Amino acid sequence: MSRLQEFQELFQHIRIAHENNEQAVLVILADAKGSAYRLPGTKMLMTSGGTMVGTISGGCLETDLYEWANQVFKTNQLMTLQYDLSETEIWSLGIGCKGNLEFIFLPILPQNLLFNKIGELLTLNLPFTLIIDMKDGAISVIETELNEVSVNNIFPEEIVEYALDAMPKQTRAEIISTENNRYYIDAVKPSERLIVAGAGKDAIPLAELAYKAGFSVTVLDTRSQFNNAQFFPNAKHITRDLEHLDGEEFSNAWWIIMNHHQEKDEASLKLAIEQSPHYIGVLGPTYRTNEMLENIGYTVDSARIHSPVGLDIGAESSEEVAISIISELMCLRAGRIPNYLHGKGKIHA
Repeated sequence: MSRLQEFQELFQHIRIAHENNEQAVLVILADAKGSAYRLPGTKMLMTSGGTMVGTISGGCLETDLYEWANQVFKTNQLMTLQYDLSETEIWSLGIGCKGNLEFIFLPILPQNLLFNKIGELLTLNLPFTLIIDMKDGAISVIETELNEVSVNNIFPEEIVEYALDAMPKQTRAEIISTENNRYYIDAVKPSERLIVAGAGKDAIPLAELAYKAGFSVTVLDTRSQFNNAQFFPNAKHITRDLEHLDGEEFSNAWWIIMNHHQEKDEASLKLAIEQSPHYIGVLGPTYRTNEMLENIGYTVDSARIHSPVGLDIGAESSEEVAISIISELMCLRAGRIPNYLHGKGKIHA
Protein backbone atom coordinates (compact mmCIF):
# COMPACT_ATOMS: atom_id res chain seq x y z
CA MET A 1 0.00 0.00 0.00
CA SER A 2 0.95 3.66 -0.29
CA ARG A 3 0.29 6.52 2.07
CA LEU A 4 -2.09 9.01 0.57
CA GLN A 5 -0.26 11.91 2.22
CA GLU A 6 3.01 11.03 0.46
CA PHE A 7 1.20 10.73 -2.87
CA GLN A 8 -0.46 14.12 -2.28
CA GLU A 9 2.92 15.82 -1.97
CA LEU A 10 4.13 14.27 -5.21
CA PHE A 11 1.02 15.43 -7.06
CA GLN A 12 1.53 18.98 -5.83
CA HIS A 13 4.94 18.94 -7.49
CA ILE A 14 3.49 17.32 -10.61
CA ARG A 15 1.12 20.29 -10.97
CA ILE A 16 4.04 22.69 -10.54
CA ALA A 17 6.02 20.84 -13.21
CA HIS A 18 3.14 20.97 -15.68
CA GLU A 19 2.60 24.68 -14.95
CA ASN A 20 6.27 25.19 -15.85
CA ASN A 21 5.83 23.13 -19.05
CA GLU A 22 8.10 20.42 -17.66
CA GLN A 23 7.60 16.69 -18.08
CA ALA A 24 6.95 14.55 -15.04
CA VAL A 25 7.74 10.89 -14.44
CA LEU A 26 6.59 8.92 -11.43
CA VAL A 27 9.25 6.39 -10.45
CA ILE A 28 7.62 3.53 -8.53
CA LEU A 29 9.32 0.75 -6.61
CA ALA A 30 7.07 -2.05 -7.86
CA ASP A 31 8.80 -5.08 -6.35
CA ALA A 32 11.66 -5.86 -3.98
CA LYS A 33 13.22 -9.21 -3.26
CA GLY A 34 15.88 -9.41 -0.58
CA SER A 35 17.20 -6.32 1.15
CA ALA A 36 15.77 -2.92 0.20
CA TYR A 37 15.69 0.54 1.75
CA ARG A 38 11.91 0.94 1.31
CA LEU A 39 8.88 -1.22 0.54
CA PRO A 40 7.08 -1.74 -2.78
CA GLY A 41 4.71 1.14 -3.43
CA THR A 42 7.31 3.80 -2.64
CA LYS A 43 7.27 6.59 -5.22
CA MET A 44 9.47 9.43 -6.41
CA LEU A 45 8.81 12.25 -8.83
CA MET A 46 11.36 13.27 -11.43
CA THR A 47 10.88 16.22 -13.78
CA SER A 48 12.62 17.27 -16.98
CA GLY A 49 13.68 20.42 -15.13
CA GLY A 50 15.89 18.36 -12.83
CA THR A 51 13.61 18.22 -9.79
CA MET A 52 13.53 15.04 -7.71
CA VAL A 53 10.94 14.71 -4.94
CA GLY A 54 10.86 11.81 -2.49
CA THR A 55 13.33 9.03 -1.86
CA ILE A 56 13.46 5.36 -2.73
CA SER A 57 16.94 4.21 -1.78
CA GLY A 58 18.17 6.82 0.66
CA GLY A 59 20.42 8.35 -2.02
CA CYS A 60 22.09 5.25 -3.47
CA LEU A 61 20.08 4.95 -6.70
CA GLU A 62 18.34 8.26 -7.25
CA THR A 63 20.92 9.81 -9.58
CA ASP A 64 21.09 6.66 -11.68
CA LEU A 65 17.28 6.44 -11.78
CA TYR A 66 17.10 10.00 -13.07
CA GLU A 67 19.26 9.02 -16.06
CA TRP A 68 16.66 6.37 -16.94
CA ALA A 69 13.85 8.88 -16.40
CA ASN A 70 15.49 11.03 -19.08
CA GLN A 71 14.66 8.30 -21.59
CA VAL A 72 10.99 8.37 -20.55
CA PHE A 73 10.91 12.16 -20.98
CA LYS A 74 11.75 11.52 -24.65
CA THR A 75 9.35 8.62 -25.30
CA ASN A 76 6.42 9.39 -22.95
CA GLN A 77 6.03 5.61 -22.65
CA LEU A 78 6.01 3.47 -19.52
CA MET A 79 9.30 1.69 -18.84
CA THR A 80 10.22 -1.00 -16.32
CA LEU A 81 13.71 -1.59 -15.01
CA GLN A 82 15.31 -4.18 -12.75
CA TYR A 83 18.32 -3.73 -10.52
CA ASP A 84 20.03 -6.81 -9.16
CA LEU A 85 22.05 -5.00 -6.53
CA SER A 86 23.94 -8.13 -5.55
CA GLU A 87 25.86 -7.64 -8.82
CA THR A 88 28.00 -4.82 -7.45
CA GLU A 89 30.65 -5.29 -10.12
CA ILE A 90 28.07 -4.56 -12.83
CA TRP A 91 26.49 -1.50 -11.25
CA SER A 92 29.61 -0.14 -9.53
CA LEU A 93 27.37 1.80 -7.19
CA GLY A 94 28.61 0.44 -3.87
CA ILE A 95 25.04 -0.20 -2.75
CA GLY A 96 24.56 -1.19 0.88
CA CYS A 97 21.31 -3.10 0.26
CA LYS A 98 21.77 -6.19 -1.92
CA GLY A 99 18.19 -6.76 -3.04
CA ASN A 100 16.63 -7.28 -6.44
CA LEU A 101 14.47 -4.26 -7.24
CA GLU A 102 12.02 -3.57 -10.04
CA PHE A 103 10.92 -0.05 -10.96
CA ILE A 104 8.13 1.41 -13.05
CA PHE A 105 8.79 4.72 -14.81
CA LEU A 106 5.34 6.18 -15.41
CA PRO A 107 5.03 9.40 -17.44
CA ILE A 108 2.38 11.74 -16.04
CA LEU A 109 0.80 13.52 -18.99
CA PRO A 110 -1.38 16.59 -18.29
CA GLN A 111 -3.91 15.57 -20.98
CA ASN A 112 -4.58 12.20 -19.28
CA LEU A 113 -7.97 12.63 -17.56
CA LEU A 114 -7.32 9.68 -15.27
CA PHE A 115 -4.47 11.55 -13.59
CA ASN A 116 -6.89 14.40 -13.00
CA LYS A 117 -9.19 11.89 -11.31
CA ILE A 118 -6.34 10.70 -9.10
CA GLY A 119 -5.54 14.29 -8.20
CA GLU A 120 -9.18 14.85 -7.24
CA LEU A 121 -9.24 11.79 -4.99
CA LEU A 122 -6.00 12.89 -3.33
CA THR A 123 -7.39 16.37 -2.71
CA LEU A 124 -10.51 14.86 -1.10
CA ASN A 125 -8.35 12.48 0.97
CA LEU A 126 -10.26 9.48 -0.41
CA PRO A 127 -8.75 5.99 -0.69
CA PHE A 128 -8.36 4.27 -4.05
CA THR A 129 -6.43 1.47 -5.71
CA LEU A 130 -4.09 2.12 -8.60
CA ILE A 131 -3.66 -0.60 -11.24
CA ILE A 132 -0.94 -0.37 -13.90
CA ASP A 133 -0.53 -2.72 -16.86
CA MET A 134 3.23 -3.24 -16.84
CA LYS A 135 3.31 -4.09 -20.53
CA ASP A 136 1.57 -1.15 -22.19
CA GLY A 137 1.28 1.36 -19.36
CA ALA A 138 -2.52 1.36 -19.22
CA ILE A 139 -3.83 2.68 -15.91
CA SER A 140 -7.03 2.21 -13.98
CA VAL A 141 -8.32 3.49 -10.67
CA ILE A 142 -10.72 1.69 -8.39
CA GLU A 143 -12.51 4.14 -6.14
CA THR A 144 -14.58 3.10 -3.12
CA GLU A 145 -17.04 5.72 -1.97
CA LEU A 146 -20.31 5.03 -0.14
CA ASN A 147 -19.77 1.31 -0.79
CA GLU A 148 -19.92 1.91 -4.54
CA VAL A 149 -17.10 0.92 -6.85
CA SER A 150 -16.19 2.68 -10.06
CA VAL A 151 -13.49 1.38 -12.38
CA ASN A 152 -12.33 1.83 -15.95
CA ASN A 153 -13.02 -1.64 -17.33
CA ILE A 154 -9.82 -2.14 -19.28
CA PHE A 155 -8.32 -4.91 -17.17
CA PRO A 156 -9.12 -8.62 -16.77
CA GLU A 157 -11.98 -9.22 -14.37
CA GLU A 158 -9.82 -11.35 -12.08
CA ILE A 159 -7.36 -8.47 -11.66
CA VAL A 160 -10.14 -6.05 -10.74
CA GLU A 161 -11.62 -8.57 -8.29
CA TYR A 162 -8.21 -9.18 -6.73
CA ALA A 163 -7.65 -5.43 -6.33
CA LEU A 164 -11.05 -4.97 -4.69
CA ASP A 165 -10.34 -7.79 -2.25
CA ALA A 166 -6.84 -6.49 -1.49
CA MET A 167 -7.88 -2.88 -0.93
CA PRO A 168 -8.73 -3.05 2.81
CA LYS A 169 -5.90 -5.37 3.83
CA GLN A 170 -2.96 -4.66 1.52
CA THR A 171 0.18 -3.62 3.43
CA ARG A 172 2.50 -3.18 0.45
CA ALA A 173 2.04 -2.84 -3.30
CA GLU A 174 2.34 -6.03 -5.31
CA ILE A 175 2.60 -7.40 -8.84
CA ILE A 176 0.03 -9.96 -10.00
CA SER A 177 0.58 -12.06 -13.12
CA THR A 178 -2.18 -13.41 -15.35
CA GLU A 179 -2.64 -14.20 -19.06
CA ASN A 180 1.09 -13.70 -19.73
CA ASN A 181 0.92 -10.18 -18.38
CA ARG A 182 1.77 -8.46 -15.12
CA TYR A 183 -0.22 -5.85 -13.21
CA TYR A 184 0.95 -3.52 -10.47
CA ILE A 185 -1.69 -3.15 -7.74
CA ASP A 186 -1.35 -0.46 -5.09
CA ALA A 187 -3.96 0.45 -2.47
CA VAL A 188 -3.54 4.14 -1.62
CA LYS A 189 -4.92 4.83 1.84
CA PRO A 190 -5.27 7.92 4.02
CA SER A 191 -2.69 8.38 6.73
CA GLU A 192 -3.61 7.56 10.31
CA ARG A 193 -5.13 10.61 12.01
CA LEU A 194 -3.26 11.83 15.07
CA ILE A 195 -5.05 14.28 17.36
CA VAL A 196 -2.64 16.25 19.53
CA ALA A 197 -4.60 17.75 22.43
CA GLY A 198 -2.50 20.72 23.47
CA ALA A 199 -0.46 23.30 21.57
CA GLY A 200 2.36 23.81 24.04
CA LYS A 201 5.98 24.19 23.01
CA ASP A 202 6.64 20.48 23.46
CA ALA A 203 3.83 19.69 21.01
CA ILE A 204 5.67 21.47 18.20
CA PRO A 205 8.45 18.87 17.63
CA LEU A 206 5.96 16.06 18.25
CA ALA A 207 3.52 17.28 15.59
CA GLU A 208 6.31 17.84 13.06
CA LEU A 209 7.88 14.44 13.68
CA ALA A 210 4.47 12.76 13.46
CA TYR A 211 3.87 14.44 10.10
CA LYS A 212 7.25 13.24 8.83
CA ALA A 213 6.36 9.73 10.03
CA GLY A 214 3.27 9.78 7.83
CA PHE A 215 0.52 10.73 10.28
CA SER A 216 -2.17 13.25 9.42
CA VAL A 217 -1.89 15.63 12.36
CA THR A 218 -4.60 17.77 13.95
CA VAL A 219 -3.81 20.07 16.88
CA LEU A 220 -6.69 20.60 19.29
CA ASP A 221 -6.33 23.74 21.40
CA THR A 222 -8.56 26.81 21.78
CA ARG A 223 -5.56 29.17 21.95
CA SER A 224 -5.28 30.39 18.37
CA GLN A 225 -2.18 32.43 19.24
CA PHE A 226 -0.38 29.09 19.68
CA ASN A 227 -2.47 26.70 17.61
CA ASN A 228 -1.74 28.07 14.15
CA ALA A 229 0.31 27.49 11.01
CA GLN A 230 3.25 29.47 12.34
CA PHE A 231 3.95 26.89 15.04
CA PHE A 232 2.34 23.86 13.39
CA PRO A 233 2.82 24.32 9.62
CA ASN A 234 1.99 20.72 8.70
CA ALA A 235 -1.08 20.23 10.85
CA LYS A 236 -4.76 21.06 10.84
CA HIS A 237 -5.86 23.43 13.60
CA ILE A 238 -9.05 23.20 15.66
CA THR A 239 -9.56 26.06 18.09
CA ARG A 240 -13.22 25.49 18.98
CA ASP A 241 -14.23 24.50 22.51
CA LEU A 242 -14.57 20.76 22.95
CA GLU A 243 -18.30 21.00 23.68
CA HIS A 244 -18.79 22.57 20.24
CA LEU A 245 -17.06 19.76 18.37
CA ASP A 246 -18.68 16.97 16.42
CA GLY A 247 -17.11 13.95 18.06
CA GLU A 248 -17.68 11.73 15.03
CA GLU A 249 -14.96 13.56 13.07
CA PHE A 250 -12.44 12.06 15.52
CA SER A 251 -13.66 8.47 15.29
CA ASN A 252 -10.91 5.80 15.20
CA ALA A 253 -8.17 8.40 15.55
CA TRP A 254 -4.88 8.23 17.43
CA TRP A 255 -4.60 10.66 20.36
CA ILE A 256 -1.86 12.30 22.39
CA ILE A 257 -3.12 14.13 25.48
CA MET A 258 -0.66 16.88 26.44
CA ASN A 259 -2.48 20.07 27.49
CA HIS A 260 -0.43 20.43 30.71
CA HIS A 261 -3.69 21.44 32.36
CA GLN A 262 -5.62 18.79 34.27
CA GLU A 263 -9.16 19.98 33.50
CA LYS A 264 -8.34 20.31 29.79
CA ASP A 265 -6.60 16.94 29.80
CA GLU A 266 -9.62 15.34 31.45
CA ALA A 267 -11.99 16.86 28.88
CA SER A 268 -9.74 15.77 26.01
CA LEU A 269 -9.33 12.29 27.47
CA LYS A 270 -13.09 11.91 27.86
CA LEU A 271 -13.68 13.03 24.26
CA ALA A 272 -11.02 10.63 23.00
CA ILE A 273 -12.37 7.62 24.91
CA GLU A 274 -15.90 8.22 23.60
CA GLN A 275 -14.85 8.27 19.92
CA SER A 276 -13.69 4.64 19.55
CA PRO A 277 -10.00 5.63 19.55
CA HIS A 278 -7.36 3.50 17.95
CA TYR A 279 -4.89 4.64 20.59
CA ILE A 280 -4.60 7.21 23.40
CA GLY A 281 -1.24 8.28 24.78
CA VAL A 282 -1.26 10.43 27.90
CA LEU A 283 1.72 12.56 28.87
CA GLY A 284 2.70 12.38 32.51
CA PRO A 285 2.87 9.79 35.29
CA THR A 286 0.44 6.91 35.65
CA TYR A 287 -1.05 8.12 38.93
CA ARG A 288 -2.10 11.40 37.27
CA THR A 289 -3.77 9.52 34.41
CA ASN A 290 -5.58 7.23 36.85
CA GLU A 291 -6.81 10.26 38.80
CA MET A 292 -8.13 11.89 35.62
CA LEU A 293 -9.84 8.68 34.54
CA GLU A 294 -11.55 8.39 37.92
CA ASN A 295 -12.72 12.01 37.67
CA ILE A 296 -14.35 11.41 34.27
CA GLY A 297 -15.83 8.02 35.15
CA TYR A 298 -13.57 5.75 33.13
CA THR A 299 -10.72 3.30 33.74
CA VAL A 300 -7.49 2.49 31.98
CA ASP A 301 -9.30 -0.44 30.35
CA SER A 302 -11.92 1.85 28.77
CA ALA A 303 -9.75 2.29 25.69
CA ARG A 304 -6.29 1.52 24.34
CA ILE A 305 -4.62 3.92 26.79
CA HIS A 306 -0.84 4.18 27.16
CA SER A 307 0.37 6.05 30.22
CA PRO A 308 3.02 7.32 30.45
CA VAL A 309 3.14 7.66 26.67
CA GLY A 310 6.30 6.79 24.75
CA LEU A 311 9.17 4.33 24.74
CA ASP A 312 11.71 4.21 27.54
CA ILE A 313 14.73 5.69 25.75
CA GLY A 314 15.89 8.09 28.46
CA ALA A 315 14.25 11.11 26.82
CA GLU A 316 14.48 14.48 28.56
CA SER A 317 14.19 17.37 26.11
CA SER A 318 11.00 18.12 24.15
CA GLU A 319 12.62 16.79 20.99
CA GLU A 320 13.71 13.58 22.72
CA VAL A 321 10.24 13.09 24.20
CA ALA A 322 8.76 13.55 20.73
CA ILE A 323 11.07 10.83 19.39
CA SER A 324 10.04 8.54 22.25
CA ILE A 325 6.32 9.08 21.59
CA ILE A 326 6.40 8.83 17.80
CA SER A 327 8.60 5.73 18.04
CA GLU A 328 5.89 4.07 20.12
CA LEU A 329 3.21 5.10 17.62
CA MET A 330 5.24 3.71 14.72
CA CYS A 331 5.74 0.39 16.54
CA LEU A 332 2.01 0.06 17.21
CA ARG A 333 1.09 1.08 13.66
CA ALA A 334 3.43 -1.58 12.24
CA GLY A 335 2.41 -4.22 14.77
CA ARG A 336 5.96 -4.43 16.10
CA ILE A 337 7.38 -4.98 19.55
CA PRO A 338 10.15 -2.44 20.24
CA ASN A 339 13.50 -4.16 20.03
CA TYR A 340 16.97 -3.82 18.58
CA LEU A 341 17.47 -4.27 14.85
CA HIS A 342 20.93 -5.61 15.67
CA GLY A 343 21.26 -9.14 14.37
CA LYS A 344 18.08 -9.15 12.29
CA GLY A 345 18.46 -10.63 8.83
CA LYS A 346 15.47 -8.74 7.35
CA ILE A 347 14.27 -5.33 8.53
CA HIS A 348 10.89 -5.19 6.76
CA ALA A 349 9.87 -8.79 7.47
